Formats: sequence, structure tokens, C-alpha cells
Amino acid sequence: MGTVVALSGQVGGAKLADGLRRLRGKDLAVIVNTGDDHEVFGLSFSPDIDTMLYMLGGIASPAAGWEPGGETYDLHDMLQRLGSEHRVRVGDRSFALPLLRTEALREECLLSQITLGFCRKLGIEARVLPMSNDPVRTVVVTEDGHVSYHEYLTELECAPVVKGFLYAGADMARIPDEVLEALYAPDLEAIVLCPANPYHTIHPIMAVQGMRELLRVCPAPVIAVSPIVGDRALRGAAGKMMQELGHEVSARRVALEYYRLIDGFVIDSVDAAAAEGIRACGIEVAVAPTIMHSEDDRVALAQTVLDLARVVRANKVAELETERSG
Repeated sequence: MGTVVALSGQVGGAKLADGLRRLRGKDLAVIVNTGDDHEVFGLSFSPDIDTMLYMLGGIASPAAGWEPGGETYDLHDMLQRLGSEHRVRVGDRSFALPLLRTEALREECLLSQITLGFCRKLGIEARVLPMSNDPVRTVVVTEDGHVSYHEYLTELECAPVVKGFLYAGADMARIPDEVLEALYAPDLEAIVLCPANPYHTIHPIMAVQGMRELLRVCPAPVIAVSPIVGDRALRGAAGKMMQELGHEVSARRVALEYYRLIDGFVIDSVDAAAAEGIRACGIEVAVAPTIMHSEDDRVALAQTVLDLARVVRANKVAELETERSG
């Protein structure tokens, strides 16, 4: 068994990352989207990083994986009573990571080192890493103008029609050394694109300077998991975005978002009929249950991903042998 690198964000992505963690432990590195990062009350919030830390640390709320279990809202209630205009309901425990992160950033610590420190404190063997230590911000291009993804989600409640996306700062952002180390590992077994919104979770990671090219030349199989089941997204606004961008809402469309980058694609059993069309694009396909209700579901899907990576690797070896013998 080798090492595994996952590109991830959101609750669904964190669930699969947790399944991979249960199979690989310290041999897993998770590169997390930071395009949604923002400041509230002067504090540095990294929603996808924090969701990942809660999930892999075993402290995420079963009902709301983006916050710790047993969350209370006394601070939010008092802020509202005192006239705060901040509408997003942030729990008391959810302020701990931003508070410590902000303090460390002011002391000029790197986000990657701060996040690895949180991993140690939470007993997480796997490495959780930001896609860059430099600021990158996802901008949603709407019919009404350009807005940050945070504003689109919280203040506008995903209502405006989406026309496109920009990843501000990505062309200048540097890949962290810890991420490069993981991607260049000689025993790298697979790179996994977890089930998450392609537009504001996976694409921002790949937009970081040099990341897409690095993934393309990496010898390890790149396997993606569809966040679309049937004709809908399991969570979030991915389906709405696809429609407004003029695309069909389907697993096949997600595969095309990653065309010429992925070697394999995992789709849900209800989308089995789409498998042959995806294979026609030169992508290996595995069909399996992808909705993760339990910890066993997470592990089962993670194993399906790694099994598909094994198939892709074996096929590549066979093709090389055929070329040499021919």
C-alpha cells in the first residue's frame, strides 16, 4: 500500500476523506479548498479546512458536519441582541479554530503549519493541508455583478443567476511545500478528487499556479467521485450552477469538468446507465453506492476508489507492455 492524496472540501468531500483516513491513516494527505475563506469580526475563517478537521477529528456534528457536535449559540445570540448585522449563525465552539488561526497568522505562521498543528491537537494522523498559503478567493460572476462566494452563499443565499467563476489570486499563489512533498511521494498510490462542487471547491484547488499541470503529469491514477446522484446534487448549489451555466445536471457532466485530468470516475448505482458514455471519453468507471450515511459507507466508498485506482494502474502497465512488445 502506498500514500494517497485527496483534493477536497465541503461535507461530502470530508466524509470520503474520513473513509480514506480509516484505510490509510498517516499515509493520507488532504489538500483542502481555501477559496471560500473570509474574515468575520477580524477573524480568519477557513470553512472547508475546519469542516475537514471536525470530520477527521471525530468531533463533527452528525446533523451539520461543518461544525462541532454539541454546538451552542450563546455568543451569536448576544451579538444579535447588541445589534450585530452579521446574519450567519456561527456557534460558540466554531470560533475556536478561527481565533487561534488568526493569532498564528498575525505572528506570520504559514497556514499549512497552523493546520498541521491543529491536526496534532485533534489527534488526526492524516495531513490536512491548504491548497496554498497565499490568499485565493473564489468570485462568482452573476447577472448582477461579481461577488465573493461567501457573499453569494450567505447574504444572497445562492439566488443570483451564475454566469461563471473567477479564482482571484490563484495565478500568483504558490503550492505549499507540504503539498508538493505529498504529490511527489515515490509511493503515491492515487490522487482522489472527492465528491464536492467542482466550481467552488475542486476547480479553485486546480487553479493554484502549477497545480493542474502537476496533476496531469503525475504517474499515479487520478480518480474522481461524482457529487451528482441522479439529476441533483446531494448538497449545495452544484445542480443550480450547472443549469445556469448551460450544462446538464448529471454525473457525466461532472466527468467532463475533469476531462483530460482524471483516469477514473466513480458514479452512484442510480447512474449506472451513464457508465458507457463516460467510458467512451477514455475514463474508467466504477459504479457503487456513493451516498455516505454511515462510517461503513465512507470506508466502502473509499475502498471502491482505491480499487478503481488499482485497475487503472494495471491497465496502464498492460498497455505499456503491449506497446513494447509491438
